[in-house]
Amino acid sequence: MSRTLTRRSALMLSVSAVLATAGCADAVPRDSQGTLERAEGGRLFVGAAENPPWTEIADDGGVGGLEADIIADYAASIDATVEWTTGGMNELARTMKNNELDLVIGGLTADTPWSDKISPTRPYQVVRAEDGSKQKMVIGVRPGENALQVSLERFLAKRTGEL
Repeated sequence: MSRTLTRRSALMLSVSAVLATAGCADAVPRDSQGTLERAEGGRLFVGAAENPPWTEIADDGGVGGLEADIIADYAASIDATVEWTTGGMNELARTMKNNELDLVIGGLTADTPWSDKISPTRPYQVVRAEDGSKQKMVIGVRPGENALQVSLERFLAKRTGEL
């Protein structure tokens, strides 16, 4: 009987320790710079590089295209207003590395050469390139912004029916 009591006591102590420490853990995923918190109900800073049909830049600076529509829907889901910055991908990647943009779009693929300056989402769509190869489409997120990236990836997964 004492052996059973000892096992039960050890189990209860373990469960109590887990429950006690669960409330002490930091929020996961981390939002190191508070980007998601700032964007929710606020502004989402997005860079767009011309690359039809993914992104199209109008003469008046307006941004359209398939990925612009995705960003507009995502922003609406977090009650954010999109503030667009347009330019070449080199310039936008540099601007993102300087923490001036939250997201970058422009027909990026999983093998993007800018992965040292941006954090690509998991692929949200696979398309066939002109040479017949499969291209995995991604959106660029500011490196270290895990909460924003997880939020966007969940949105993309729901949009494609994965979730």
